[in-house]
Parts: sequence; structure tokens; C-alpha cells
Amino acid sequence: MSRRALRRLRGEQRGQEPLGPGALQFDLRDEDDAEEEGPKRELGVRRPRGAGKEGVRVNNRFELINIDDLEDDPVVNGEGSGCALTDAAAPGHKGRAQRGNTESKTDGDVAETAPPEQSNASGKLRKKKKKQKNKKSSTGEASENGLEDIDRILERMEDSAGWNRPGPAPLSSRKHVLYVEHRPRQRQRVYPKCTWLTTPKSTWPRYSKPGLSMRLLESRKGLSFFAFEHSEEYQQAQHQFLVAVQSMELNNIVVLLQTSPYHVDSLLQLSDACRFQEDQEMARDLVERALYSMECAFHPLFSLTSGACRLDYRRPENRSFYLALYKQMSFLEKRGCPRTALEYCKLILSLEPDEDPLCMLLLIDHLALRARNYEYLIRLFQEWEAHRNLSQLPNFAFSVPLAYFLLSQQTDLPEHERSSAREKASLLIQQALTMFPGVLLPLLESCSVRPDATVSSHRFFGPNAEISQPPALSQLVSLYLGRSHFLWKEPATMSWLEENVHEVLQAVDAGDPAVEACENRRKVLYQRAPRNIHRHVILSEIKDAVAALPPDVTTQSVMGFDPLPPSDTIYSYVRPERLSPISHGNTIALFFRSLLPNYTMEGERPEEGVAGGLNRNQGLNRLMLAVRDMMANFHLNDLEAPHEDDADGEGEWD
Repeated sequence: MSRRALRRLRGEQRGQEPLGPGALQFDLRDEDDAEEEGPKRELGVRRPRGAGKEGVRVNNRFELINIDDLEDDPVVNGEGSGCALTDAAAPGHKGRAQRGNTESKTDGDVAETAPPEQSNASGKLRKKKKKQKNKKSSTGEASENGLEDIDRILERMEDSAGWNRPGPAPLSSRKHVLYVEHRPRQRQRVYPKCTWLTTPKSTWPRYSKPGLSMRLLESRKGLSFFAFEHSEEYQQAQHQFLVAVQSMELNNIVVLLQTSPYHVDSLLQLSDACRFQEDQEMARDLVERALYSMECAFHPLFSLTSGACRLDYRRPENRSFYLALYKQMSFLEKRGCPRTALEYCKLILSLEPDEDPLCMLLLIDHLALRARNYEYLIRLFQEWEAHRNLSQLPNFAFSVPLAYFLLSQQTDLPEHERSSAREKASLLIQQALTMFPGVLLPLLESCSVRPDATVSSHRFFGPNAEISQPPALSQLVSLYLGRSHFLWKEPATMSWLEENVHEVLQAVDAGDPAVEACENRRKVLYQRAPRNIHRHVILSEIKDAVAALPPDVTTQSVMGFDPLPPSDTIYSYVRPERLSPISHGNTIALFFRSLLPNYTMEGERPEEGVAGGLNRNQGLNRLMLAVRDMMANFHLNDLEAPHEDDADGEGEWD
């Protein structure tokens, strides 16, 4: 805050009274002399609070500063930085008198040209003036130091008040590893509510509260636990939605959205149907509308960025938010926005990092590499490796050394940092190849690279390495390769990988005990994948990974709006029974059938009493046309005009 702004603030608090002829005069009279003058005190300027009930009044441009807050100022140049201000609160106000006399010299010695009334003051005033004249040089130095001290005082006041100033944050104030970075988005002029996850569109139906809300359950150990809630009206819409899903009639969901246009699960289910019909624009629009509906229901204390707010995935009301964020993140990645997709991934992970219900740890490394945010991936690995064993996941085992290597290729880094990153990358990639030898040949095949005979024929990296690994590990490897293989295609990366492959072969031939230890660990750790990994594989829709799902998962009824719900679900109200599991078919067919009721796998015959496949496709096409027509006819008629003071403003997430 500049001194000009401070003076302006002082004028606002005082009502900006007009200054009289004696406004620049310094009244240094004692209290006894002031009582004699009586009404003439009105020409002076009122004193700040805490200066004594009838004490000296001084027209000091800095008297707006709270004197009580400046009593503990550090010593600057041998004197207290706030001594001239803090002394004003003492009896006699000597410090303020000295500063007042200093400024009066710059105005042509106002004290000597004072009116006759002031020349008849007591002898104490003359003695004080005489002493101040004798100390003219020392007072001048104090004045210069005082101006410098004021700037420092103002800086400290800004820091203590939390005012934001431009410039990078200090190294000591590192943000939480799950802190979600964001850029303020300009407010929409036609909507009264500012949101950050989505931008409301004029083609959407007018928003009215659908009965969705959020409440704070508890706060402990610096964490806040929230839960979405459904009103009775929203519960009825939810019941209708479940009945519509079980009926396998997508048209029933469209009808429900006509009466409840912001019902979240209906929007997500219809979005998947549009996506499989290759209508990506409408699919994104429906997901964004679902996010907008849920963001409008946020609790005032719910923060999207702090990483300290939790949503229990066992509560069905919370799952819709997870799935909507995941679908929006997938759209962003496909549209070439990996940096924003990474922030969405961090947000999902921060909602329940211990359980990680959607297993975002299988994806966050990929998005960090695509966004070229290598430092973040390395930091996450360093901070979480001790308690999460991230190196036991194939994606982290290979992505982290790749991040180190790509960091070593940056020419703007000092040579010693590049060399250190290269050494770290080589060490970690050798450990990854030793722990997961079945990754190498499929990775080279995905990158259209033919390995040399020494590698392909070796027993350690040969075909047996891929065949002998446990099914759960094969699933993780397929997921990683299907998602991130193209990141290894650069010639420099392949050359570096080849060097380390030969180093590992030498260690294997030399009988390194780490090779046998890693083999034993693979047999123990990857017997069966947990449920959150299966849920992630289904959402990823990576064909090879889905094909590796175990039979007990592929025979379940997998619903697109709630894939593989937790077995310990916490229900807040009674719901209709879910669709009974189907004994025939596979996960892909069941998942698609939940999205598109008329979907049939190749080779399946139409059921009795149902029209042929051509008629089914025609009916589905007509249904999608009806959906597009419904979406096109939504308009927001009653738009609120923006407030003038908010027209060009920018908001923040929190």
C-alpha cells in the first residue's frame, strides 16, 4: 500500500472533512492551555483513537496507522522503526511533537508564523521549540529514517493482513502435493453465480435447485468430511432413474430429464450414450451440466483446491461427483488439455487419497508426463513412495525414470543438475526392468521397434517373461502400455533405454541377488487386483486391460452410472433393488448394454418378440435425434443482468 493510498484511506474514514486555514498547524499545547482556548479546537484535526481523552492533537499524515500495533517494531539504524509513532501514545506526546516540528520546517516554519493567539501560549511551548531548534540536524535524520521505516511498517502490515502481492512464493511455503492449481476465470455476465468447474451455457435450461445439497459431517486432524444429500424430491427422481435403467429404455431417461433437467445420474448416463454414438460435443455438454449442478450444491466450506476436503465413496450420493470429474478429465485429455486434466486428476485423488476409489494413481503419472510437469511427478514419487510403495506399480516404476531422463534433456538446466537427473533415471529404469521384465518386449512392439537378438532371445526378457507374470500384473502392464507407450517413441529415449537394458542383462548373467528377490516379490504381490483397480480398468475402456479382467468381474452387471459399487455401501435412504446380475455375456457387453439398451455383441441373435437388428438401430437413431432435439430446444430465457461492479471482475475458487 502506497502512502497516497494510505492518505486516501484516512480521508474515507474521517469523512474527508475540509481542511481549514490552520489545518497544517501543529498544536503542541499542553492540556491546560487547550482548555483555555475552548471552541478554537475545532480548527484542528481529530486525534486517532487511544491518544488520550483531551490530549495533544497533531495533523499527522501517518496517524491513521494503528499505534498499538507498532509497539514492537524492530530496531533500524540504531533506533526503533516505529519510535516516533509509538511515543505519541505516551504522556506529553514527545515523539509526535518532534515529527510535527520536522514537517513544519518544510512548510516555512509554520510555528513562527502562527496567529497571535498561539504566541500568547505558556512558556513551556517556547522551551520546547527552543530545544527542537537545537536538535534540528538530529531531527532531520530521524525524519528521513522515519519515512523509510514507514514503508517497512506498511510492508509488515500487508504481510500480517494476508494481502497478496505479485511475485513467486518463497521456497519454504511449498503447497500440498494434492493442491489443485487453477487460474481465475472471468465471470460470466449473464449468470449470477460464478463457477470454476464449468462455464454455464445459455442453451441450458434455467437452473433451479434440484434438491441436491452438501453438508459437513465432521472435521478432524485438519481434514473436513462432506457428503452430498438428496431431498425428497430428488430421491423420487433418483427412483425414477433407477427404474428407467432397469427397464433398458433410454427414452425413459430422456423423459426424466425433461422434468428434472439437472438430475446428475441421468445426465451422466445419457452422456455415455451420446459418446458411444460419437456425439462428443453433446456428451461433454451433458457432463458439464452435471458438474454445474453439483457445484451449485457445494457447502460454503468445501474447497476444490486445498486437498483437505474428503468425500466418502461408499456413499452413493458422492459417487456421481467422482464419475463426473473423471469423465470431464477424459474429455480434457482427448481435447489436448493434459495440464488441466492433471489438475482434475489431482482433485479426484484428493477427495479420498487413502482409498483412491477410482485408482487415480494408475493415471496421474501419464498426465504429468503429457503435461511435461516432470518435477511434480518426481515430487509425488518422493513423498509417497515410503508409505504407498509406488515403485510396485508398473506405471510409476517406468514413468518416474522417464521423467528424470526427460528432465536431463532440458538445456536450460545447469550441467550438474542434468547429469544428476540422468544418473537417477538410469538407476531407476534398471530397477524397473529388473522388477517388471515382461514390460520390455510389449513396449518395444507397441513402439514398432524391433529388439536385437541378444535381448529377444534372452531368458530374462524373452516371451516367457510376459507369460509367466501373474494375471493381476498383466492387467496393470496392459493398462500402462495401452495408455503411455507413445511416450517412449523418441529416438533419444529409445537409445537410453537400450543402454540400460544391456546393463540389466549383464547383472542377470552375473547372478545379481536382486533378480531373484524381484521374482519372489512378483509372485507374492500380484495375486489379485483390488476392486478399485477393476473399477479403473472399466472406466479406462482400454481393450487389452478390460480383456484381462477376472471372470468374477466380467459376469457382473456393470452399470455406467455406478461401476462396481463398494460392498460396504452406506445408504442414507431406501432405494429400489439393483438390476440382478446376468449370468451370460461379458463386461463389455453388459457395460454397453447399460448405456445403450439396444446394444448387441457380434454374433448375438435378437430376442424373441423383438425386431431385427436393422430396426433396433433405426429406433436408436431416432432416439438420439430426439435427444438432440430436446437439447437444442433448451433456452435460458430469464437472464439476470450483471452488477456493474462485477462486470469485469475475476473470482477465485475458494
